[in-house]
Amino acid sequence: MIELPVDLPSELVPLSWLLGVWEGSGVIDYAVGEERMTHEFGQRVSFSHDGLPHLNYTSYTWLLPADEGGEPTPLATETGFWRLARTFGEGDPGPAMLPATGESRFATADQVEALRNADGGFDLQVSIAHPEGVLELYLGQVKGPRIDLASDAVVRSAGAKEYTAATRLYGLVEGHLLWAWDIAALGQDLRTHASARLAKAD
Repeated sequence: MIELPVDLPSELVPLSWLLGVWEGSGVIDYAVGEERMTHEFGQRVSFSHDGLPHLNYTSYTWLLPADEGGEPTPLATETGFWRLARTFGEGDPGPAMLPATGESRFATADQVEALRNADGGFDLQVSIAHPEGVLELYLGQVKGPRIDLASDAVVRSAGAKEYTAATRLYGLVEGHLLWAWDIAALGQDLRTHASARLAKAD
């Protein structure tokens, strides 16, 4: 059973099952030419909110040691924002730090229901930043305890490695957060990259 915070913005209700800290492990399995990279990793993911109609997202991963007693190796971190995709209006702050000049059009559950798409879900927009100079914008949908995302744009700094597209799938299965991530990178087409199973942390 999911307990919703009393101060949860109505627009976050479709994403509320993500809230909290999740920990677990997964596997990287990515082929580059004839070489296959396979590693086990640990992960800690956090979804939180600050009263605004988006989720704050952070992920930290580390390679698990191959030998018992070995030390984990820091691997990757990313941070971002998850929200329902919609047109912004006078009831929304921005651009930059400009405050809203009107009432929110999506302050109640009934108003948010108007955002439901023809497939019965809600369109989703996710932005994720990586410290090595890669920014991703994903579009997709949340439908019940499942999220499907596909990259709409990838921006890379001059020194970043080649990374051109990705898809991500998230699901809540028997109380665990499962995810899979496919990428097109290093001259390869879109293919399997990594997946994990995470449990809610205490």
